Amino acid sequence: MSRRRIKHDDGIDAINAVIRAKKQANELKPTDALFATAVRYLLEELAEVAPGNSVEVRVPPLGATQCIEGPRHTRGTPPNVVEISPKVWFDLALGYISWDSAVQDHLVSSSGVRASLGEVLPLTLKHVQR
Repeated sequence: MSRRRIKHDDGIDAINAVIRAKKQANELKPTDALFATAVRYLLEELAEVAPGNSVEVRVPPLGATQCIEGPRHTRGTPPNVVEISPKVWFDLALGYISWDSAVQDHLVSSSGVRASLGEVLPLTLKHVQR
């Protein structure tokens, strides 16, 4: 189990604030504190839903996490890396876009045979107001 840094209520509140902003066509930027909190919370949730160390998910400059069971790496660049922009990560995590669409549209950079999040996304979150 991963160690949470963001309290559940704070994470859900941040996600709901970003969703409200999206609905008003006033999307928040990665530099906005609420957006950064939402993105980081979704990374923490991914680590809870798909625990493991075989895939590293990077969302620069906001965060990274390791997930999905399998061979563990201990040094250097992991063999399975997914890199996603903060906006695309938010949309993937909540199901606004699918993994297959993001890959097809080159919105995701991935390397390694296990570098797919299609089976764990979108995340199922209670109390998120879609």
